[in-house]
Amino acid sequence: MNTASFLTDVPWHGSLFCNGRWQSAQGGNRDVIEPATGNKLGQCGIASADDMRTAIGAAQVAQRAWAATPPRERAAVLLRAAEQLQQHFDELALAIARETGGIVPKGQHEVKEAVLLCQIAAGLPLRAQGEVLPSTAGRLSLAKRVPHGVVGVISPFNFPLILGIRSVAPALALGNAVVLKPDPRTPVSGGVIMAEAFRRAGLPDGLLQVLPGDAEAGEVLVSDARVPMIAFTGSPTVGRRIGELAGRHLKKVSLELGGANNLVVLDDADLDTAASAVAFGAWFHQGQICMASNRVLVHESVAEGLKQRLVLKAQHLPVGDGASGQVALGPMIDARQLGRFDAMVQESIQAGAKLEAGGSHEGLCYQPTVLSGVKPGMRTFDDEPFGPLVNLVTFSSDEEAVALANHSQGGLAAAVIGRDVARALAIGEQLNAGMVHINDQTVNDECTNPFGGPGLGGNGSAVGGPADIDEYTRWQWVTVRSVLPAFPF
Repeated sequence: MNTASFLTDVPWHGSLFCNGRWQSAQGGNRDVIEPATGNKLGQCGIASADDMRTAIGAAQVAQRAWAATPPRERAAVLLRAAEQLQQHFDELALAIARETGGIVPKGQHEVKEAVLLCQIAAGLPLRAQGEVLPSTAGRLSLAKRVPHGVVGVISPFNFPLILGIRSVAPALALGNAVVLKPDPRTPVSGGVIMAEAFRRAGLPDGLLQVLPGDAEAGEVLVSDARVPMIAFTGSPTVGRRIGELAGRHLKKVSLELGGANNLVVLDDADLDTAASAVAFGAWFHQGQICMASNRVLVHESVAEGLKQRLVLKAQHLPVGDGASGQVALGPMIDARQLGRFDAMVQESIQAGAKLEAGGSHEGLCYQPTVLSGVKPGMRTFDDEPFGPLVNLVTFSSDEEAVALANHSQGGLAAAVIGRDVARALAIGEQLNAGMVHINDQTVNDECTNPFGGPGLGGNGSAVGGPADIDEYTRWQWVTVRSVLPAFPF
């Protein structure tokens, strides 16, 4: 590993990355706080509406030459960016853990996946991107994929490097420029790392603009006519607003939101391994994952045994500073997120759910929590908790399990655990989810798979793997004749 610092000399404090350099933000500055300690990590520049408009204009100008750049040269930039991330793996993993409140293995996972995402994207420019169509004699008819132009990317706080670069890398590889608006709570993980990696990789100036900001900057990005596509990852509430605004301006939009993720535990499951899968799916990174196992649907005959195992795990998993290497769960991102989650837990208890473990916090560190007796109509059943919670919901038949799981407006991921694989698969095929896993938990992504879901999972679109060329380019029909034909007019 390269021991030279990747981040120390980057002048990101109070600045935005525009046209290949760090510039002062007109929207002011905001402290970036380490969730585990409350310490100030730096100051994030906040983009104003004018900052965003200027960045969009510069990206539009830079994109024209980039789209004409030979595919091998674009691919080489992506590979060099991957090398930069790999060379500084340990430094970046720790920085991500500190800024996001995650444990160090979570930070390591983000860097590892970011490297792979850049490597996969490097192959996109060298793939066939069109078809020869049937046509009349004397005319060559082609359907080809061409870049959108400028792609706007709005990324969240929970896995900011992965959820930013999974759009940034393929969009750039396919000839687009990108304007990235990361969450101001995680500007380094969600923006600075990418800006510096691509700068060092030789990406021409202006092709990647990084502007942390609030709703004002986001609305400009979504509504500006020079940005024909928006890729957003975040909450259903904000996703609806973005979809509405983008639709008004006739833009392509890719939404990856949340919704209900169901993990079904059948009566023939091994309860020890099932409890381990449930605990990871529900509590990893404090449940602040769009694929987290929000609902655990368990057959009534084994519900007590599963509950006992989960309560034992909840009582013994250490919670604290994730960067210390001594805990399993870190803090939640901020007091607002913790307050929202705690209110949901308390409302469900008041509605009849039983608190079996957890339900308390020290600072931003919330104990892994288990609720039993959860039913439709309770807030933790109906809404995405985005916190360290196992909702235990019992069922008596496979048909009831399917009905309970589909009692939602859609979700990203679902899973079914049971020894009878054919039975588990039959249940899985009926679940309204974008991704279904048999004998696994719900938090899965291999970068080579399409990632998305129906309804609240997004808008039915997907990013990743075979979906990327479809997402970040559009069709163009081209015909060629050697001689202009005669026309009857």
